[in-house]
Parts: sequence; structure tokens; C-alpha cells
Amino acid sequence: MDMDINIVDFNTTIGVKKPRTINGIQNTKDCPFCNVKALENIIDTDGSIILLKNKYNVMEPSNQLVLIETEHCHWDIPDYPREHMRRVIQFGVKHWLKMLNSGLYRSVIFFKNYGPMSGGTIQHPHMQLVGYPDLDPELMYHTEEFSGITIYNKLGVELNTSTTPRIGFSEYNIVLSDDAYNVADKQSQHALTPRPESIDVLADLIKETVTFMKDFFNRPNFSYNIFFYNVEGKLRTKILPRFATPPMYVGYNIHLRPTSIPDFAQRLHGYLKNNGW
Repeated sequence: MDMDINIVDFNTTIGVKKPRTINGIQNTKDCPFCNVKALENIIDTDGSIILLKNKYNVMEPSNQLVLIETEHCHWDIPDYPREHMRRVIQFGVKHWLKMLNSGLYRSVIFFKNYGPMSGGTIQHPHMQLVGYPDLDPELMYHTEEFSGITIYNKLGVELNTSTTPRIGFSEYNIVLSDDAYNVADKQSQHALTPRPESIDVLADLIKETVTFMKDFFNRPNFSYNIFFYNVEGKLRTKILPRFATPPMYVGYNIHLRPTSIPDFAQRLHGYLKNNGW
């Protein structure tokens, strides 16, 4: 019987060989991303930002890439100078769109894990790009998940608190509208490239939102994910803290909508205002 879900094989033979450096699941003290001279299959670089093929391609069939964000192993997004954060997002979006428009993949995902609850294994700041030849991109999201209470809007880049969250708590979206793109590109059938100044706003909002979440929750081993989506050719981003996933979602696909959503929108709005936004 056919099911409307995406499913790929996870090669456990490869998976058990992966190094783990995150506290709580650590199996080695040697960070594979710190030893730059030993890195193989490098695709592109921008200073300390490196894109390379993932040595542990556990999902089959797929093409997994790793984007190393910085040479500083214990940094995180709140530690980045603004210009470095912008370079990371410009670099990542460029290669994500290149993969999306290559014709080699039906779907390409671009995401970041941080912390032991995020699903990641390496502490060193990095993102991942994965091209899937067979997965249906329309099964990866519902468009209403990107709607919410508007917190900030500039150059066609809107930050909002999701009112239809995927998992539940303090979920933020960054949505790029037509105003973030050049007029000549809007009729293209490809994933569109936002104007550089709009990508810079996106990068700034990601940095500020992660910094706010980390300060607000203020707990050991704070974890979060950042997900990028191609929705009808335009970029969407979802930022969410990670805790134990609600059993109602795991077992029954029931989404929880916290009553504190307006409060979280107001708190982030106040944080941005206090920091000159």
C-alpha cells in the first residue's frame, strides 16, 4: 500500500562509525572538523567556511554535504561577528540553490543541528546539505506552518512566531516574499536567488533569534535546529529550540499549539527593539 510519506534507508553499518563529540554522546575527543589539513573532498571555501562531501553518507540514496561554519570549535551563532554570519548564510544559500537548480535531485534539504537534543553528533559548528533523487518536496512541510504573528519585516524578509508549529514551543519562521527578489527573476521555474541585502537581513535575524532563544531558555546543553525550505521557488526558514519531542507528536502526529505564542512574539520583538532593530 502506498503511503504519503518520504522514507530513505539509513545505513547503520556506516552510522556506527561516525565520530561523536557532543557532550552526553561523545565517543572521541578528536574533532574531525578542526583538523582542516586532513579534510577530503572539499568542494568550496570562503576563508574558514568550508563545504565538503560528508564522509559518512548514511542516507541512501542521497548526496550528503557538510558546511563547516568556522574554525572555532566551541563557537556558536551568537558568537559570530555579524559579517561572518552573513558570509555563512550567503555561502550556504548559494550552494543550496545550486543543488536545487542542478536537475540532479528531486529534493534538497539545508539544515543545522546544535546540541544533544538536535539530532546532531558533532559539536563543531556546521550545517548540512543533502540532495535526494526521489523524495517529494511537497511532503516536507505544510504552508500554514510558516504563518504566524509578525515580529519584524524589512526588505521582503518577515520574522514571525509560528501559530501552526510543527512540534510546539517557541517556533520562529523567517519568510522571504516577492520583495526579497529581483523583478526579472520572479517568473522563473527555478528556486530563486534572493537579493544579497535580503539574505543579509535573513542572516541577521537568524543570529538575533538564536541569541534570544539561548539567553531566554538559559539551560545546560541548550539545543536547536534551523531548517531551510524551498516553497514555490522562495526561501523559508524555521528556527526552533529542541527539547524532548512530545509523545503526542511522535506517536499520533498531533501538533501542540502553546498558549504562550503571543508572549514569545512580544518577547522577541522587545529583544530586537532593545538591540536597535
